[in-house]
Amino acid sequence: MVSIAVAVSVLLILLIGIIASRGGASQEASTTTSPGQSAAEEPLDLSRRAAGDPTALGEVDAPVVLIEYADYRCPFCGLFSRETLPPLVEKYVESGELRIEWRDLPVFGEQSFTAAVAGRAAGEQGRFWEFNKAVFAEAPKRGHIDLPEERLLELAQEAGVPDLEKFRNDLQSEELAAAVTNDAREAASLGATGTPTFLVNDTPLIGAQPLAAFEQAIEGELKEAGQR
Repeated sequence: MVSIAVAVSVLLILLIGIIASRGGASQEASTTTSPGQSAAEEPLDLSRRAAGDPTALGEVDAPVVLIEYADYRCPFCGLFSRETLPPLVEKYVESGELRIEWRDLPVFGEQSFTAAVAGRAAGEQGRFWEFNKAVFAEAPKRGHIDLPEERLLELAQEAGVPDLEKFRNDLQSEELAAAVTNDAREAASLGATGTPTFLVNDTPLIGAQPLAAFEQAIEGELKEAGQR
């Protein structure tokens, strides 16, 4: 198995090349053009619907799946977490209509990659979304939060991760690092070069869209599924 340091280096080289060739990293709202899909292609379905997935919210068989490709150091991802995610959970996830699946897309360097592993380490102890919320609660409106390892440990404690020693050890987990890398490669295969990038079933939403844009996309998918 390759070391985590090598995995980080390879992934960063991959992402830097993609970003340099296509532009962008952290995105404000933009037009909803589909990454990697033309109108003539079959509908895109990258939902995993894995039972017990700690990085997902909602029912496995929900008619609509929202996939978020995000970076813990992305200010616009923080905006989504604080302002848009809670009402979507209340309105659609709790009703069983929507499932939300997180994907790691660390585009802001080694700290982003380590933070992504940290999120998964918190998930190993059932506190993924609590950790996610704790990090994004401190994300600035502009610029990138500083997330050295000791700060990740403090945030894990704030999130209620019960075994901090296990959490610290899991930051070196090659399995968790591989999961982060796989997510990023999936995003790269779509042509997603910046964060946040979303798919609502096969409807793309790029950047920090307002709540109404997500509601419109979800309602459209629910109507197509015969739920409206």
